[in-house]
Amino acid sequence: MSKPLTLLTGHSRGLGAALAAQCLRKGHVVLGISRQPHPGLPALAERYGGELYQWTHDLAEPEQAAWPMLDWLQSAGAARFSSATLINNAGVIAPLRDLAALEPADTARALRVGLEAAMVLTGVFLRGTVDWLVPRKVMNISSGLGRRAMAGSASYCAAKAGMDHFSRAVALEEAAHPNGARIVSIAPGVIDTDMQVQLRSADPRAFADQSGFARLHQDGQLASAEDTARKLLAWLDRPDYGAEPVADVRKP
Repeated sequence: MSKPLTLLTGHSRGLGAALAAQCLRKGHVVLGISRQPHPGLPALAERYGGELYQWTHDLAEPEQAAWPMLDWLQSAGAARFSSATLINNAGVIAPLRDLAALEPADTARALRVGLEAAMVLTGVFLRGTVDWLVPRKVMNISSGLGRRAMAGSASYCAAKAGMDHFSRAVALEEAAHPNGARIVSIAPGVIDTDMQVQLRSADPRAFADQSGFARLHQDGQLASAEDTARKLLAWLDRPDYGAEPVADVRKP
């Protein structure tokens, strides 16, 4: 019996780990790409009849993951799968301070992981599944900060804004092809993850919004990774998925 295929970046912790776990509970074939494997996922795959592949790559060098992904997709073929989905979830945030005070390497890494990797892997996913007749989808995990600028995090804001706009462009490209993939760049809301810890723990002298993020935590306004993952996977299942290439999980 064919199964859904889900390729997922940044699957070893936070929202990515929650997405991977829920996909495995649904019996998906999951290919996760992170800097380190998640130790608890193999047991979930065995228990629920899913299938798990964990690749260790640093997505600051996305081509090292892209060519193996293309080879894997082309060798696997569509017959094994009932659908194919790529979720670009990986992202990093540079030290929270003005761009002028950042090391160039920190800025470059944030853009490579947060934007370049998503574009490169989307390209090879689309190429590797171009002849597949099953439904194909791409979900890019964006952020409200791609649509609202914030001082002290220019590279993260730029990466997410770029993710939104490249999704719009690729949606136009895929609409011109038979069985073109549907693509959405979606803001998941504020989630209780390690990134939120980094935001609320920043030096307020360098990061003016630190107190706002601290209040979100104090007031219990952060969603759990598990609840957010359920909402995102439900969005993927919507019959109108891809009708609008930029979305927000909090706005039906």
